[in-house]
Amino acid sequence: MTRPALRVDAVLVQAVIAGALSFAHLHDLADAAGQDGWKAWAYPISVDLLLVAAWRRLRSDGPSRLAWCWFVIALFASLGANVATAGFLDLGHPPAWLRFGIAGWPALAFLGGTLLAHSAGDRVPVPPAPAAPAPEPEIEREPLPASEPEATPVPTAEEPPALPAAAPATPPVAAPVPAALVDHARKLADDHQARTGTRIDIDTLRVRLGVPPQLADAIAAQLA
Repeated sequence: MTRPALRVDAVLVQAVIAGALSFAHLHDLADAAGQDGWKAWAYPISVDLLLVAAWRRLRSDGPSRLAWCWFVIALFASLGANVATAGFLDLGHPPAWLRFGIAGWPALAFLGGTLLAHSAGDRVPVPPAPAAPAPEPEIEREPLPASEPEATPVPTAEEPPALPAAAPATPPVAAPVPAALVDHARKLADDHQARTGTRIDIDTLRVRLGVPPQLADAIAAQLA
């Protein structure tokens, strides 16, 4: 059995080169601001991890203000280091605001990572489906004595036989839908229409919410 030949992905190689350069720039900037030794190497790791965590949150949970905010902060820190080390700042005599920003970054990164990892997001828990009622036990009944059939009146030609009145149709009772779930479904529908230009269908809504088809139909009826 022949092994598949290794294929070099140009995009992956470019990403590795760009990441290494950005990593080195962040290290040089932290070292110039007085963070020497292992601390200078920890700063680029912190910035890159915060950037990856925010991007993963955007890919898994969809667009949100929290994820976009920390993604922009981490991107600004990485891009700022690249620009600062290109000769725009005198790294031999760094300004006070640069030392202040480098010293305050660990607390800011810790706050961002904690919020991205432990925030509940916009998800709304789906209520459990109501349990089906238990069947009633059958009760044996004694047969009733046979009675003589009553004489059925024969309708005359002038008076047509009265037809039995049809029972009014009882509309199906829709399952109760929590207001929070309807609001969340409306946000998903608005976001889908803003991105695609078309209204969201019931199947897509059911998949995004993770609810049974009956509950998805009830939610779609309230969004109409």
